[in-house]
Amino acid sequence: MKSKTPHTPNAARSFKGFQRTSGLLQPQIRTVGEKRGFAVTRLLTHWAEIVGEATAQIALPVNVSYAKDGFGATLTVLVKGAHAPMLQAELPKIRERVNACYGYNAISKVRITQTAPTGFAEGQAVFSPAPPKQKTAPDPEILATAKQVAAPVQDEGLRAALEALAENVLTRSKR
Repeated sequence: MKSKTPHTPNAARSFKGFQRTSGLLQPQIRTVGEKRGFAVTRLLTHWAEIVGEATAQIALPVNVSYAKDGFGATLTVLVKGAHAPMLQAELPKIRERVNACYGYNAISKVRITQTAPTGFAEGQAVFSPAPPKQKTAPDPEILATAKQVAAPVQDEGLRAALEALAENVLTRSKR
């Protein structure tokens, strides 16, 4: 039995609703990763989980290059110069963990490249996330105004929420 609805180009599309951010960014991450030889982008996105937090703080994966004969790849890891000797002892463990990420013995060799903490690529090599920004203390005048705005509300939870909202609005309008 044939469908009674006519086939239009838009009928083939399906509405998916909300999508996870990781799903939307996956094609772009894969494209950038493949340019550097990373067939499995999880190596880039979950580096700290794969090699451990201590190693991730001093080393970053830079490149995966494949041999001409096709057997085994070389993972190039960027390290601050002073940490290279310490990381040298960790290379077998790094190779083992990276291969576990791939699911087979994709990496046959791990190579270290050294750099200073600044002066690499687009300015500097970042080995750890930036420290969180310190919150500044709110202006006492803004706090007093926010408390005054929410004072007539009798429900304590609602009053606290209104105070917070008023504080945010007044802080943003002051900038």
